[in-house]
Amino acid sequence: MVEFQGMVGGRVSDGVKTTDVSITVVVPAMNEAANLPHVFARIPACVDEVILVDGNSSDDTVEVARSLRPDVRVVLQSGRGKGNALACGFAAASGDIIVMLDADGSTDPAEIPAFIAPLLEGADFAKGSRYAQGGGSADITPIRGLGNRALGAVVNVLFGTRFTDLCYGYNAFWRSCLPHMHVTCDGFEVETLINIRVARAGLNVAEVPSHEEERIHGESNLNAFRDGRRVLATIIRERLHRRVKPSDDWRPEYRELGGMLREHQANQLAAGTKLQLQEVAAMNGAVPGRAIEVASMTA
Repeated sequence: MVEFQGMVGGRVSDGVKTTDVSITVVVPAMNEAANLPHVFARIPACVDEVILVDGNSSDDTVEVARSLRPDVRVVLQSGRGKGNALACGFAAASGDIIVMLDADGSTDPAEIPAFIAPLLEGADFAKGSRYAQGGGSADITPIRGLGNRALGAVVNVLFGTRFTDLCYGYNAFWRSCLPHMHVTCDGFEVETLINIRVARAGLNVAEVPSHEEERIHGESNLNAFRDGRRVLATIIRERLHRRVKPSDDWRPEYRELGGMLREHQANQLAAGTKLQLQEVAAMNGAVPGRAIEVASMTA
């Protein structure tokens, strides 16, 4: 079992791992360049691997991520939406424990040790809750809060759960949960899908108090009414269908950027901009003929 040094108030503080269990953080992002400096700076030292899943950003999200953390792995999602982005990140992750983290600054990376603690104590899935004692939110609107509570009540009745916060994306879990989670949706309903399938699989779920902050820069793609309907449709569909059998056939195809080249710079080069082939080669430490290195992978 992994051990962390520094138990404070029943929560695991950031410390030094003494065994070989590894932690991967998956960060789905689209046009979050302005937010990444804050987010990456707060990722604790206990994290071994950070995977940024880029949703075809038009800003410098990938460049900023690599400048802040040279060891970051950049995965290009195969479809659209947060659900697909997370699935691609999960498929690429190599850690024994996987943490879901938003790129907009709303979920605090400094809370990661608090999510790891219940997993080390025997839980399969650590579920963040803004409504558990000690949690809170500076971001959720009254309408979203009402919808979240109503949808959560429906799930609790239909599936026998006791969730206090259904639609919150800050979670951590052992890799062994992935075949049960079977993430096959595209949008913001992904948290609901995961929560229901984890519960139906009989996995041990521990709620972790978490405080949600406001998005630092930019605007959210979340729409309370549209995404609320998608969540409700997911709940009904899951209730009408049999429990998903554990399998790995959920894994999507994804591409991982290799080397140090920014993909949009490769596109600029092809379009005949001022970026010179020799400069690209120098950035990659390679000869011009090998300057562009984008690895295709199938999970």
